Amino acid sequence: MFQVLASSWALLLGMLFLMVGNGIQGTLLGIRGGIEGFSTFEMSIVMSAYFVGFLGGSRLAPGLIRRVGHVRVFAALASLISAILILYPTLADPIAWTIGRVLIGFCFSAVYVTAESWLNNAATNETRGKALSLYMITQMAGIVSAQGLILIADPAGFVLFIIPSVLVSISFAPILLSVSPTPAFETTKPMSLRRLIRTSPTGAAGMFLMGGVFSALFGMASVYGTSAGLSVAQISGFIATIYIGGLFLQYPIGWLSDRMDRRTLILAAAAIGGVAAGVALVLGGSFAALLVTAFVIGGMSNPLYALLIAYTNDYLDRDDMAAASGGLLFINGVGAILGPLVTGWMMGLIGPQGFFLFIAILMLSLAAFTAYRMTQRAPVPVDETGSYAPVLPTASPVAVEVAGEVAAEAREDEAGEGRSDPAR
Repeated sequence: MFQVLASSWALLLGMLFLMVGNGIQGTLLGIRGGIEGFSTFEMSIVMSAYFVGFLGGSRLAPGLIRRVGHVRVFAALASLISAILILYPTLADPIAWTIGRVLIGFCFSAVYVTAESWLNNAATNETRGKALSLYMITQMAGIVSAQGLILIADPAGFVLFIIPSVLVSISFAPILLSVSPTPAFETTKPMSLRRLIRTSPTGAAGMFLMGGVFSALFGMASVYGTSAGLSVAQISGFIATIYIGGLFLQYPIGWLSDRMDRRTLILAAAAIGGVAAGVALVLGGSFAALLVTAFVIGGMSNPLYALLIAYTNDYLDRDDMAAASGGLLFINGVGAILGPLVTGWMMGLIGPQGFFLFIAILMLSLAAFTAYRMTQRAPVPVDETGSYAPVLPTASPVAVEVAGEVAAEAREDEAGEGRSDPAR
């Protein structure tokens, strides 16, 4: 771990600042939209726009990087993010915010591609898994820290928009001033969606459903809190608890996934998350109950993303893992675009609790579909599965490909040990 820190500290510090900036703007817009009098439907469009840009960035960023290079892409897009953050309070209009969110989503996606390429280049085969874990912890720490910064100023003012703008502006300084070499950038031709769905129906369906869950949590949680009459401090605590749950339960679920049928774990995690959302639907008036259910929902939904990737990779040859990652992210991105829109529609229909109803429906649907698929296909033996690698839903195709490489290398190492040990 210290070796990874020594080689990648500048990148991780820059990403920490970026994630704080992204975490602030995601929560702040939901609160400020309520202050400005935007309707729930208008805010759902604004929040969905981020994922439109993010999906577009994941598809277009590789070509942009190849044409002008990592350094220029990183610096230019981080500067654009900073400028848009400043413009939000001066252009308090749903259309302007929607355009800004598309641009910011595109920029963050391309910045993640750039940063994760650097991280992968700095890691060795022995340290790649640790680098991915440290990167995930950095992302989570940034988002959780951002919720605390929301409390230092009035959301109706300008200060909370200036802070993330400054953080994003300085985020690329440690990266661009470091001596780390610029990595070569290569992309893999994506696998066709038809083949991907045939290879792993559970993985494809799960990525679509979890895209909706994640975008609802990331984009609409603050809109829910505003609609439900929570204070700014309560909204901050509620959102932070979602990500704290995801951070704390990521590794226990990952440990279990390497020791049992992953479909059983997917079913259990989705069912527990769905039930927790149902409890929040009924007991949402109690803030203590809200925090407990937020911890469970976050703790189940965030690891499910990486778990579905690991499960899909179990049915792929190593050469196909990188190609499949693009298809998985596309499916997840489509679900993420629809998530805030459907959440907003349900909240408009039945009130704030539509937020939890949407999450409950998606997670219980994943549990039901996984249970059905378990009757249609025999499980992959545990000793033939790859290792679980922690990946967040904010990851770019690069991180998902790295996760596949980590799993494949672990599988090959275990196979080599088995061949060298006659007792096995």
